[in-house]
Amino acid sequence: MFLLLLCNDREVLGPWVNRPWLNVLAGLIVGVLLLLSGILMATTLFPDIDVVAVTGYLGLALVVLAAAAIVTLRWLANRQPKYTGPEPLSHAVAGVDRTSWRMPPLTLLQPVTWSAGTRLGMLALRGYLIVGAVLLVVKAIQLSRG
Repeated sequence: MFLLLLCNDREVLGPWVNRPWLNVLAGLIVGVLLLLSGILMATTLFPDIDVVAVTGYLGLALVVLAAAAIVTLRWLANRQPKYTGPEPLSHAVAGVDRTSWRMPPLTLLQPVTWSAGTRLGMLALRGYLIVGAVLLVVKAIQLSRG
C-alpha cells in the first residue's frame, strides 16, 4: 500500500507516476491478496469450514466494500471546495520531459496532504491489521486450550 502511495506522488516521481490503468491493476492485485489472506485466516482459525463458501463470501464482501468506497469517494470529492491556493509543485512538473526528470530536493517538497481516498485506504488497512491481530489472539487462545 505504501509503495502504491509513493507511485502516485507527482512531486516525487514527476512524469513517472502511475497511470490510471496501473492503479486499477494494483487495486485488483491488492483485492486478490486481501481475499487470499482472508481465506488463510479463516481456514487457520476454523479448519473445518468450507473454503469455497468462504471464498465466495469474502469475494462478495470485497466487491461490496469496493463499491461503497467508490460511492463514498465520489460523494466526498463533490463536497470538497476547489483549491485556490498557489500552484503546487506537482502541477509545475507536469510538462517536464521524462528523460530529464530529477526529483527536487526534499526541502522543496510540500507536506503530504492525504486525499479522501488515501484516508479511506489507510483506515481500511488499519482495520484489516486490527482484525488480523484479533484473529491471531483468538488462535493463540485456541491453541492454549487444546
